[in-house]
Amino acid sequence: MSLISNYRVWLVQICKGVILLAGVGYDSNVYIIDDELIIDTGTGVFFQQMKEKMEKMFDISKIKTIVNTHCHFDHTGGDKKFRDWLKAEIAIHEADKHSVETGKNTIAEVFGETAKTVTVDVDNVLKNGSLVKTTNFSFEVISTPGHTPGSICLYEKNKKILVSGDTLFEDGVGRTDYPGGDKNQLLKSLKKLSRHSINYLLPGHGMPKTSGVNFLIKQMLASEAFKEDI
Repeated sequence: MSLISNYRVWLVQICKGVILLAGVGYDSNVYIIDDELIIDTGTGVFFQQMKEKMEKMFDISKIKTIVNTHCHFDHTGGDKKFRDWLKAEIAIHEADKHSVETGKNTIAEVFGETAKTVTVDVDNVLKNGSLVKTTNFSFEVISTPGHTPGSICLYEKNKKILVSGDTLFEDGVGRTDYPGGDKNQLLKSLKKLSRHSINYLLPGHGMPKTSGVNFLIKQMLASEAFKEDI
């Protein structure tokens, strides 16, 4: 991995065509794929710094799509600013579409914001099995409810990359105690992910994981946290 820093914005090249803008504070990680696709937008607090960095590093005219891994404010708060800037379309799973468009269950208040702060119209609705394509990548949408009803992961079969949102982190799983969270659903989602071969884990927070991802999922499935309820 190569690392470039500029004030509060950190860019990490995970592999060819995959760039991480590491989350700061409450912000989620933001991933840029092939200079064409943005995955999640953070809270929007650091939008200006991210914009300035991206204008120096990328041909922003190529960015056409913004995909949200789920509806929470720390992943979607920057949607409107990014769309107004890039004229890109916003896509999210059908089960979280209403939340983004109304602010309901985005937990914006947890981050000191009001629900209406996050509201933005969704252009494209994603479902399990939908494909999100760029020039060199083809991501399959995997519906992984548990953290939110519309949580998704994006899986690139050929390159064995999993963008996991807040479903799975390098050392744990997403919370299920927010509105719409469900531990049993999260368990089922992890079982679904365990059937995929994964070399790169790109989580919604924290650093990516480039080895032992399938073993990590196996550990999570066997953890006491799930055994208590299942």
